[in-house]
Amino acid sequence: MKRGPSAAKVSAVVVNYKARDHLLECVRSLRAESVDDVVVADNDSRDGSQAALAASDADARFLATGANLGYGTAANRAATLTVGDLLLVCNSDVVLEPGAVKAMAAVLETDRRVALVGPRVENLDGTLYPSPRTFPDLGVALGHAFLGQVAPRNRFTRRYRMLDWDHARTIDADWVSGSCFLVRREAWVALGGFDEAYFMYAEDVDLCWRAKRAGWKVAFEPAARVMHAQGISTDLRPYRMIVEHHRSLLRFWRRTTTGPRAALVPVVAVGLVVRAAMVCAQRALGVSRAR
Repeated sequence: MKRGPSAAKVSAVVVNYKARDHLLECVRSLRAESVDDVVVADNDSRDGSQAALAASDADARFLATGANLGYGTAANRAATLTVGDLLLVCNSDVVLEPGAVKAMAAVLETDRRVALVGPRVENLDGTLYPSPRTFPDLGVALGHAFLGQVAPRNRFTRRYRMLDWDHARTIDADWVSGSCFLVRREAWVALGGFDEAYFMYAEDVDLCWRAKRAGWKVAFEPAARVMHAQGISTDLRPYRMIVEHHRSLLRFWRRTTTGPRAALVPVVAVGLVVRAAMVCAQRALGVSRAR
């Protein structure tokens, strides 16, 4: 008899880059959720992460990638070492709240069409991070890209980030944040994991887009809660990450745009260059950025 997710083995992949102390808390929270198979993919942290993890949890496996390969590539390499029917992928600055894994697994058990499910992501101050989002059309994308920098509650950003939805109930979403999600092994393998052409950002959007094109569903489960420190690794090289973010957005736009709209790719590229410059300027001036 085929096992359901509630009886299935869960493996975890944690992608780490110079976040030693957060990594230890993340792994502790996974152990508290009865996740026995944990692989840490370390992108050449050189901050003592390996030694600290060995001292804190000798059973957690540490995969030294040898370089900063980016989020998706590191996650893919670690995933090949895991054995669970379900795979939990997360950042090292995430802490799972009690019952999070069980709640996400229950969604997969209830609906076999769901490939992956994301939890309710909260900032350290307890406020909601809008992790379920839509695939925006061009108008919404442009409105969010530029108005979101100066008026984060504008209608385009609200639509894209699903801010007007009830985040207290389970819903279908176009995509969920890659900071933490639970995915069926069969779906992960069929999709080939993350597209390694993305160094950082949009690899989660791309994965969910491909899943939905293949007939799978993506879900958001608020009963599963995680705390995300945000930016622990990316803020170490903020300007490069801003550039990578916009480069990934362009890659996703080119992949998903067909027909007459494909002729707009050069225009979109110019717009993203302008937006990246705006975000860099805001960063330099100490203004928080919106994504």
